[in-house]
Amino acid sequence: MTARCKSCSAPLEANTNRCQYCGVRNDVDLHSKHDYRIENPYSERICPHCAIALQTIDLKIGSPLYIERCNDCFGLFFDPGEIEILLNHTVSGTQTINLKHIQNINKDRYQSKKVKYIQCPVCQVLMNRVSFGYRSGVIIDRCRKHGIWLDNGEITHLMEWKKAGGQLLALQKQQEPQSTKIRVTANARRHRHYPLFGEDREPSLLENLSSLVWKLFE
Repeated sequence: MTARCKSCSAPLEANTNRCQYCGVRNDVDLHSKHDYRIENPYSERICPHCAIALQTIDLKIGSPLYIERCNDCFGLFFDPGEIEILLNHTVSGTQTINLKHIQNINKDRYQSKKVKYIQCPVCQVLMNRVSFGYRSGVIIDRCRKHGIWLDNGEITHLMEWKKAGGQLLALQKQQEPQSTKIRVTANARRHRHYPLFGEDREPSLLENLSSLVWKLFE
């Protein structure tokens, strides 16, 4: 579903928050999608793009889920494990993998960006850039200790990816190396060669030494 500007109702381009028609910035992840309450308008955590204090908000998903949000660029910061909680609450019951749909989602939402390493909102150390999941199309900024930063629009992208079976595809891909290793080991055991009695084979070192000693006493 195409997001629309909250001011003029014009369609917004994928992964953008500024309307190209009226110039108003829009929160495409939370506005009209998730109810939330501002718990703390000025937390101690700092937006890595805008260098201003992040808001702490409580997403209304049943049990409390507190995340940080920038009121300027609308980026979101999640403590470890919180993205999975939100995705599991928002998108559930997916049983099939639609590869074509996943490809279309990534194609529609692709936006060329200059690679930029940003600081963790908590410890101010540069975060690592890693792919969230197999074919998710979303590169996240992650601090191993404190959590994950998503730019505006990226959590919506991940929800669409999961709904199309992307998380199932990622789990399937994770299990492939282990199952391949098991198959290779089984095949190696099945085709292992054990020489039969009387069959030609290379003499062992012990046999060579025994033969040499025997010749010395002939």
